[in-house]
Amino acid sequence: MRSQCPCAGLGVLALLALPVAASLAPPANAQMTAEVQFAPGNYGTMLEGKVTGHDYMDYHLDAKAGQTLFVELDAAETDGHGIVYFNILPPGSDGYAIFNSSMSADNTGSVALPETGTYTIRVYLMGNDRDTGKTVSFRADVSIQ
Repeated sequence: MRSQCPCAGLGVLALLALPVAASLAPPANAQMTAEVQFAPGNYGTMLEGKVTGHDYMDYHLDAKAGQTLFVELDAAETDGHGIVYFNILPPGSDGYAIFNSSMSADNTGSVALPETGTYTIRVYLMGNDRDTGKTVSFRADVSIQ
């Protein structure tokens, strides 16, 4: 006579439960993107948006080597502490930043661009606002000279 383990069949139950558990997992962080366009004859623009929790907003703009990219970021409204940050990422970056505003005293940055291509201004939250899912709306003054 063959003995049967009392746990026989639990593997099947676990496999059947897997799709349900996977569907209950929180969605991946949303990444929002926008293209930065300057009005004809202008070298700057004002960007407005908002970020929540672990989400971030990427603004893409084309620039040439030797130009200077200037960004000044201010929080507008918030349901938290109202601190928002930005990084400037070079063309082809996988997250490496050539400027990090969390290291800036006034959330302003000016960077001489090392190469021609599409740069990314990534706006994000850190700390308690990020961890508790707070929302911060912002304004960013962006220019290239």
